[in-house]
Amino acid sequence: MSFAQMTWAAEGGAQGWGKVQGILDVNCVKCHGVLEQKGGLELDTPTMVMKGGENGAVVVPGKPEESALFASLEKGADPHMPPKKQLSEADRAAVREWIAGMSATGPVVAADTKKPKVAREFKSGEEAIATLIEEGWKRAGAKPAAAVPDAVWCRRIYLDLAGRIPTAQELAAFVAKPERDVLVDKLLAAPEYAVRMRELWDAFLMGRLQRGNPDGRRKGAGWWTFLEKAFKDNRPWNEVVYDVLCARPEKEPDRKGASWFLFERKNDFQKIAEAVAPVVYGTKIDCAQCHDHPLAREIKQAHYWGLVAAFNRGKNVDGSNSVAESAIGGFMNFTNLKKESQPAVVALLTGKTLPEVWPTGESQEKDADDLYEDPKAKVRVPKYSRREAFAEAATQGNPLLAKAFVNRMWAALVGRGIVNPPDEINERNAPSHPELLEWLAKDFETHGYDTRRVVREIVRSKVYALGAAGAGVAPELFAGMAERPLTAEQLARSWRVALGLPADEEEYRRQVITAMPEVLPKEYIATFQQAQFLSGSPTMTALMQAAQEGSVKRIAGLPDPTSRVKEAFAMVYGRAPDAEEEKAAGAFLAERKDVAAAVRDLVWALMTSAEFLAMP
Repeated sequence: MSFAQMTWAAEGGAQGWGKVQGILDVNCVKCHGVLEQKGGLELDTPTMVMKGGENGAVVVPGKPEESALFASLEKGADPHMPPKKQLSEADRAAVREWIAGMSATGPVVAADTKKPKVAREFKSGEEAIATLIEEGWKRAGAKPAAAVPDAVWCRRIYLDLAGRIPTAQELAAFVAKPERDVLVDKLLAAPEYAVRMRELWDAFLMGRLQRGNPDGRRKGAGWWTFLEKAFKDNRPWNEVVYDVLCARPEKEPDRKGASWFLFERKNDFQKIAEAVAPVVYGTKIDCAQCHDHPLAREIKQAHYWGLVAAFNRGKNVDGSNSVAESAIGGFMNFTNLKKESQPAVVALLTGKTLPEVWPTGESQEKDADDLYEDPKAKVRVPKYSRREAFAEAATQGNPLLAKAFVNRMWAALVGRGIVNPPDEINERNAPSHPELLEWLAKDFETHGYDTRRVVREIVRSKVYALGAAGAGVAPELFAGMAERPLTAEQLARSWRVALGLPADEEEYRRQVITAMPEVLPKEYIATFQQAQFLSGSPTMTALMQAAQEGSVKRIAGLPDPTSRVKEAFAMVYGRAPDAEEEKAAGAFLAERKDVAAAVRDLVWALMTSAEFLAMP
């Protein structure tokens, strides 16, 4: 078996490694990783695991009992690893299964990990996605799920692009004339699309605020308007990011509100750096604060503090949403684990460093009017803006910017990033389909960072139209749509649409945001709070009361339990009940004397079911 074959997981991924990686991270990497390499062994990446240490290979593909990595985990082993801890049976079994799954000829991988010498050309993003994903299915011997029916696809596309389920009339019109591309273009041009993208990117860029007023001051500060207008006008993404980083709302009307990204973080330059990194690099850098990143080798401590330095001349202006910037100062040092002091220069993850002359000796900088574009301006802008120089470098000639956007949108629309987690594109997390990510990112950049084009390419693809993947199929193959919970905004609107009420109601939306899921959680686990909200909260009770004289009364007025069940399912799920559902729901209605109350409870149960709460 060649070394190239043994590095399969580092370059493309395979079943089982994700779980093993987590086990090694927690128990082994501290002594066998970037920071320390006892016995010459590093276990932070599949490549290094397969390389072995001073005593040779630690993994024999397909033979866990002959592999030192597995043997050292057994009780009574000498040497025993970890030295002072015994791994659980489940963890040892995971390592054993991972090694056993390797074949002498190399394991099946999700994607072709070797970048082609000449980039392939495709007529469209849809063709690129279909070709490169299907090649992965063939290599893995995976059978893709069947495409979903028109009604399910319609519900899915409305949720993703309009932030709600379709009305009964919209669904019926599409099923009667199922022109998918026409509907995609219609929804992309609608005002709801800009609002939906703003909701997503507000969460991605700023995080979710839940307590009290979940909107914070973002709406009033113009941040929401800035994002919505960016997506409505389809502004180039690199320009949007540039405005966010520069925070110069006075210069152009389109920039109004952009400064809130920095302003809300209240002069906490480390928080700013940690928020900026996933946007311009596609990866978090938080772990590089005290030392080089212990897992992602390319992320250095200098990158973290260089990003801090890019913004540390800024200061919020009292009584406004502006973020001023000084023309001087902001020179700082950071200390590594060896207690060595180093200057924090603005070094980008791309390898570029911003040139800047530091004060020498006893000399001190002096602030002066001639260092600013307009010294009399309320918020003065320095002639040399470190922040603006960084924004220029981060949004021009930076391929990571395009990858970050494309991967995040793929995750938002398909349920899992080509690199997963979607905000950790680094050597630690290899793309499942590297050629596809490269192609989509390059296409995005070549076409002027056209965000609507990226969304259109993904939702018109065959992958987007698939049903749920079969059991045992690796999720990184994208052989079926991943299960993903609806966001709070999608739920709030969809519950109201299902009941025949206007989709938007501000106070109701705020209440749902406080209780319901995050956007793209790494792992969604329902909470007791959410269960309480769904089962008996005043918010849900009031919603059902609002529908009492409308949809609930209409269904209750139908002549028999069977017709009521069918109408309830059509109203909430957009489909007919199967035989078992029809029988159980019919029996539930039949045994209740108060017909209206019974219908209300049935509708409530359908609306709070797993089927409604997840993307179809």
